[in-house]
Amino acid sequence: DTVVFDKTGTLTKGTFAVSAVHPEAGFEADQVLEYAALAEQYSTHPIAVSLREACKSGMDRSRVANVEEIAGHGIMAEVDGKRVGVGNSRLMERQSVNWLPCELPGTIVHVTFYAGHIVIADQPKPEAKEAIVQLKAMGVKKTVMLTGDTKEVAHTVADALGLDEYHAELLPADKVTRVEELLKQETGKLAFVGDGINDAPVLTRADGCGWLITGRSYVRTVYIAFHLEGSAG
Repeated sequence: DTVVFDKTGTLTKGTFAVSAVHPEAGFEADQVLEYAALAEQYSTHPIAVSLREACKSGMDRSRVANVEEIAGHGIMAEVDGKRVGVGNSRLMERQSVNWLPCELPGTIVHVTFYAGHIVIADQPKPEAKEAIVQLKAMGVKKTVMLTGDTKEVAHTVADALGLDEYHAELLPADKVTRVEELLKQETGKLAFVGDGINDAPVLTRADGCGWLITGRSYVRTVYIAFHLEGSAG
């Protein structure tokens, strides 16, 4: 049997914090943060929350219009009448914007026209590693992590928690595809474990699922999911 995990908010704390801001020439760090925070002001995603918390200026919503969320990419919005994109490298490529890589660990949020990028750090939940060990002891054969984050971040988290496999830089639709592939490979049951943010498409395909907070919740929810299906996990 296989357990597939979402990363952010499930295996990691999901309490992001801005760890660095790298403005391009002609911009100040506070400006980059302000553009990002304003564009993301309506989002409930943990990354958006961290951007707003880091922004020192007032959040005047009247400065923002025509907000568009692009799943797996980021946000497009008009800030002070200027079209601004805030998101990952896929959004930059979609907007034909030249972007710069960053060697610091963490999630990289780029701000177009290109004003610079912001580094946001998250940490594994303290109980996550123990939960993986307990699931293995229960008989779970494979643990897999799916994330839209970079390969570097995914590798760091997977290695720290002792996961068997990970797939990074995935759009929501890509996660569904990965789960479909795993379902074809497995003869037992497959459970997906997520925190409920952007997980709906994947949850519909798994044999069992749950929204989790603590390590014991991981173990209990997966156990129930497998056994309700009549298969020992």
